[in-house]
Parts: sequence; C-alpha cells; structure tokens
Amino acid sequence: MLHANPSSCATQLIDGDGVFNATGLDHFIKSVNLSSCGISYAIVAIMGPQSSGKSTLMNHLFHTTFREMDAFRGRSQTTKGIWIANCVGIEPATIAMDLEGTDGRERGEDDTAFEKQSALFALAVSDIVMINMWCHDIGREQAANKPLLKTVFQVMMRLFSPRKTTLVFVIRDKTKTPLENLDPILREDIQKIWDAVPKPEAHKHTPLSEFFNVEVTALSNYEEKEEKFKEEVAQLRQRFFHSIAPGGLAGDRRGVVPASAFSISAQGIWKIIRENKDLDLPAHKVMVATVRCEEIANEKLGQLRSDEGWLELEDAVQLGPVRGFGEKLSSIIDIYLSKYDKEAIYFDEAVRNAKRKQLESMALDCVYPAYTIVLGHLRSKALEDFKTKLEESLNNGEGFASAVHMLTKSILFEFDKGSSDAAVRHTNWGASKVRDKLHRDIDSHALFVRNEKLAGITSNFEKQLAKALTEPVESLFEAGGKDTWPSIRKLLTRETEAAVSEFLTSIAGFELDEETVERMQQSLRDYARKLVENKAREEAGKILILMKDKFSTVFNHDNDSLPRVWTGKEDIRAITKDARSASLKLLSDMTAIRLEEKPDRIESVLRSALLDRTVAATSSQYAIKEASVDPLASSTWEEVLPRDILITPVQCKSLWRQFQGETEYTVTQAISAQEAYKRSNNWLPPPWAIVAMLVLGFNEFMLLLKNPLYLMFMFVAYLIGKALWVQMDIDGEFRHGALPGLLSISSRFLPTVMNLLKRLAEEGQGNPTTEGTEQHNSAAQIYKNQVQKSDVASSSFTTNSSVSSVGSTSGDNESSATNLSQRRTKVTEANFS
Repeated sequence: MLHANPSSCATQLIDGDGVFNATGLDHFIKSVNLSSCGISYAIVAIMGPQSSGKSTLMNHLFHTTFREMDAFRGRSQTTKGIWIANCVGIEPATIAMDLEGTDGRERGEDDTAFEKQSALFALAVSDIVMINMWCHDIGREQAANKPLLKTVFQVMMRLFSPRKTTLVFVIRDKTKTPLENLDPILREDIQKIWDAVPKPEAHKHTPLSEFFNVEVTALSNYEEKEEKFKEEVAQLRQRFFHSIAPGGLAGDRRGVVPASAFSISAQGIWKIIRENKDLDLPAHKVMVATVRCEEIANEKLGQLRSDEGWLELEDAVQLGPVRGFGEKLSSIIDIYLSKYDKEAIYFDEAVRNAKRKQLESMALDCVYPAYTIVLGHLRSKALEDFKTKLEESLNNGEGFASAVHMLTKSILFEFDKGSSDAAVRHTNWGASKVRDKLHRDIDSHALFVRNEKLAGITSNFEKQLAKALTEPVESLFEAGGKDTWPSIRKLLTRETEAAVSEFLTSIAGFELDEETVERMQQSLRDYARKLVENKAREEAGKILILMKDKFSTVFNHDNDSLPRVWTGKEDIRAITKDARSASLKLLSDMTAIRLEEKPDRIESVLRSALLDRTVAATSSQYAIKEASVDPLASSTWEEVLPRDILITPVQCKSLWRQFQGETEYTVTQAISAQEAYKRSNNWLPPPWAIVAMLVLGFNEFMLLLKNPLYLMFMFVAYLIGKALWVQMDIDGEFRHGALPGLLSISSRFLPTVMNLLKRLAEEGQGNPTTEGTEQHNSAAQIYKNQVQKSDVASSSFTTNSSVSSVGSTSGDNESSATNLSQRRTKVTEANFS
C-alpha cells in the first residue's frame, strides 16, 4: 500500500499483524534507486507514545507523507505497524521509518509483544532512532516515556553484538525551561533506566555509551507555535545532512548493511524477531552478505554467459585456434569480477571474498571447455605440422633421427608459445597434460614412420635378395654340378653380406641402438637363408622331373652338347650309366639342405645302394650282409638334422625306382634306333645272298651280254616307268592312304600313258609344239626335283629315325616331352637344310 506522493514513496513495511511486505519493499527500493547507494545511506526511525505527533514530525522534518492524526476525530491510533518513506532532499539517501505508537488503547496494556518486536527491529536496522517524548515527563518517576526506554534497553540486550545507534530524544512542547537545564536531567533519567535494566553477564558493567550515542533536542508546540515549530524543525533537519559522515549524527555507526541487501536483511531480521529468537547481528550480517553476494555473483555469471564478446570468442574457438585467446578471455572475466567487487564491496569481507572466489571458479568452469578446445586445436595443429614437416625433411634426404629431434623441439616450442597465449590470468591451468599427450602423439607417429620406413627398407632389401638368390639357386640346382651346395653357400654369403652392408648404410640415419641393428641384420640374414631353404624345398618337390630332364640331357647330347645321332658306334650302356650317375648326383644334392659346411655320406650311400647295386658282391658273406641291411630303409640321414632333410632315404629309393621305370623306354628306343640305322645303311645283301645270285643268275647274265638289245629294252622300260612315276606323282597319291592312292592311279594311268606316247610321237616327227616343249621341260624339271627330293628324303629318314628313337616315353611328363620335341624339330630342320 503506497501513498500518492511519488517523491517520498511512503510504504507500509510491516502491517499491524506483523506481516512483512516484501513485495512493497522491493518496489520501494527500485522506486528510490536505493540499491545503487552502497552504504551511503541512513535509516532514521521514530518511536514514541501514541498520538505524540511522530508522523507530523517526520513529515515536516523529511518532507515525507506519513498519515497524520486528525485532531477533529479524536486521539486514536494513526500509524499501524511500521511504515517507511524516502526522505526528500536529504543527502546522503535517508530512509524514514515510522513505528506504531506505544501505550495505544487499541492493543491494550497486556499486548506489548508487538511494541518490543518493532522496537528491536528499529534498533537492528536503523542508524538513528528518534524518541518522541513530552517535556512535562522529564523528571517524573511515572513518566510515559519510561516504559518505552525500558523496552528499548531490554530489547537491546537481545542483540548478541549490538550495533551502535544514535538516540535522538525529541522533547515535544518545550516550556520556558532552557534545554541546557533539561538535558542533564534527561540523561540522568536515561542512565537510571539503563542501570535498572537486567543485563547479561557479558554486558553487566558495559556503559551506555558503548551502545548508544545520546542526543537531546526540543521543539515547540506544533498547534500553538506552528511557525516556531517549523523553524526549529528546519534547524534539526540540517543535522541529518551528511549524517553518516565523521562527526555526523551516525558518524560512528557499525555493521552497515549495503543498500542492495537491505531487503534481504530486513526480512531476515523480522523473521527472527517474530520467531522470538535472540538476534545475532554479526551472524545475520554474514547471512545477509552470503545471500546478497551469492545473488550478485549469480547475476554477474549470467551476464558473463550472455556477454557478446564471450559468445563470439566461444564460437571462434570452435573453428580453430584464436590468437590472444587468454588475454581476451581474461579481460572479459575481469570486467564481471570488477562489477562484482563494486556491488559487493560493502559486505562482510570474508563472505565477499569467498563468493568472489566462487564466482571466479564458476566463471572459469564456464570458459574451461573453450580453453580445452583451444588447446586441442593447438595440439592437433602441432601434430599435423610435425607430420608434414617430417615427411618433407625425409623427402629432402635428412636423417630420420635428427629430423625427429629437431622438429619435436620446434613443434613443442610452438605449442608452448600457443598455450601461453591461451592461458587465463585468473587460474593456474596448465597445458602440461595436453603437452605430454602431444609429446606422446609425436613419439607415436615418429615410431610409426620409423617402423614404416624401416619396413620399406627391409622389404626392398628382401626383394633384392630374392632377385639375387632365387633364379641363381634354381639354376644351380637344375645344373646338378659337382659343387652345387658349396656354390650356393658362396652365393648366399656374397649376396647376404652385400645386402647387409647396404642395409646398414641405409638405416644409419635412424640412429638405432646396437641391439636393434643387430636384430635387423640377423633378420635379413635369416630371410636370405630361409629364401634358399624354401627354394631347395620347392626344387625337391619336383626332383623326379629334374632327374628325368637331367637324364635326357646327358643321354641325348654328347660332350659338346650336340644331339646324338645313333649310328651304332655309341656305347649305350656307358652313356646310360653316365646319365643315371648325373641324375643320381642331382638326387643326392636335393636330399638335404647343406648351408653349413658339414660333410655327409649321402651321395656315396645312394650310389652304392642304387647305381652300383648290379655289381656282384666280392664274397658270398658280403652279399648276404647287403641283402639283410638296406642303407635306404630309414627316414633320416646320418649327420643331417631332421629339419634339414628334404627327401628321406625311403623316398629316394621310391623315386629312383620310378625314375628307372620312366627312363628305360628311352634307352630301348636308342637301341632300336641304332639297329635301324645299321639296317638302313647296309644296302648290300648278305654275302650268302650275293653268292646265290651269282650262281643262280649266271645264265641270265650271260644272255644279257650276248644280246645287248635286252639291256636297251630294260633301259627304255626304266625311263618310261620313271616318267610315269613322276608324271602321276605316285608318292603324293599314296600320302593319303593305299586305297585312295590305287583308285587315283587306276583312273589316271591310261590318260597318262596316251599323253606320254603322243608326246614321243610328236618328238619323233620333229615338230614339237610350244606347249609340248613346255610340258617336256616341265616334266623333266619335275622328274629332276622328284629325284632330288627322293634322295634327300631317303637320307633324312635315316637320321630322323635315329634321333626320334631316343624320344621320351609315353609316361614322361609334359616338360620332358616338350624339350625332346623341340630337339627333334631342330635336328630335322638341320638335316633338311
């Protein structure tokens, strides 16, 4: 409930039933802008008997608009509860508080609780308490003001640590007695009342001046001497200007509540008073400071969260690092901490500082995610820079270890610089954890790159070794020379050492420890050895093919690697033995891995058990022993580790048996080729046939000698038969089979004979036609070519039949058949050329 005068804004603070008007107080504070005053304000309360002119005095003294008593309606209660109003024109800001009068008949004699509560409230919140009293009561034992003073002093004892209050005794309706005479009497009465009031032990001997400053003033009767009254009030009003300054009415006040917390303080004090509890002002002061400072802190935190500068900064850090982040953020936080300090400066220092730290902590909690994002950006950028620069350095040929060391140092320096730029002044947030993580990420990436580079180098050298060893080792195995394994060992050592030497040069820039270098060298050597071992196992898997190829090569070619022509002069037995011996040598080489120079008896055992098995034993005892003990009846070789065995003795025996079976046909074919060659080159009949021909054909021979016409007739018949042979292409007709040849010849025989006779007749007449001449020449040329072809074919048949007889058997594999067919083709082409 407010009065109409907006300048004083009179408001009922507490109604007659003791209900606190919190809403009205908040509205009053906003209306008079009390919150901005800090502690530069004063509260002036007035108490006194009912209808003693308290409201009238306040209205004239402070230009307020408190409701005054209407004299024409009789003397009754005018002010109910407690009212407050703004003192117009007083500096600093002053709040007037008008209390309900005491001794009112409306409440009766027994209902003094509200009087005491309102008096205690006024003493707790006011800096100056005016006590309105009648002049004629001074010096009287039963004066109306004595119960009031007793009430004031009694409730003062309920304050654990009372604030110092100025008591201004306003003597109303003064008489002719000078104030100088009234003042000592009044002070004496006040001291008596103070001494008579029961006090707690702590304040038993405390003087009145410890709690109160006592001031006395006198005013004339308002109704009788209104002008005089107003003049004296105007003089009194001047004393309220700068009342809180040193020397003023309330210059030595203590425990002032800041204006912004006045509402909270007043509500809290009244609540305690209504609950009839003792009022601990220091504790209440702490409570008020706590509540109000927390409100200020929350208000400033909310303002910080909605600050445009902070929101822009928060959005910017989402996109990447922000230069000057720490300084910008610190400045924003400083602004709101300064605002807090400005508003909370008058509150309890301990509470104020605690809430400031709380505000600072909450503000830092609010901005910490942005700070961590900035550090994350710095870490990510630093890591990416390290990756990029490391790759560039390695591409430029710089050593890996030196590049990593230099770049790590520079990248961490840049990160430290960026994290210092992002640091906030109000905290000791350290970037050490993020820096350590960056260091770990750099080390992890460097290790990854190092392993990748080393793996690439190792892979390149492994490929180099594979290229240098695979084909040469395969060639050595297929060659089956006398020193196969020594040559392989020499090749392996040479290529491995060369590769290791180049490898050490390649990894020198990595600055690896000796143990790692030694391990990598050994790994490379092991790889080379494993490469040879795997190749040996691969070749051992096709040993039968290799043995047959070796046998075929040695058997079908002479010492000059030329194909053999089986003429009958060759010693097939010896050639077969040499070929099998070469195959056996190849088998012995492939039985075990011999990368260490350890002697073994594998070749001798195989030779004695397989190749020399047909040699007769020197004695029957030895023959019995050989029959009872088979050196190949085992799955291991003596002096050979099981892991190095490629072909067991039992497998060797089985392979040899299969090998012999598949090469016997080749030997048989060679023998047949020799016999065929002998037959084709022996054109004379046997001697017995020559003798029989001479004996039985003597008469016919003599007949030819006696009659030469027979010889001429036989010669002519030979020419005619030869001409018919050539003319009818007998060889060509029979090329497609006997029956088709006979049918073709029978159908062409008569026309050919007639044509031949016709040509002879024309030649006999001496007029051969051009066509006949051409046909004659053509026939003669055909005859000549056929004769030459017949001779060449006859010659080549012998050679071809001899060579082809040593071809592979039907059981040979595809590789051998292909090799032999190529060789036959070459031989045939050579013969025809």
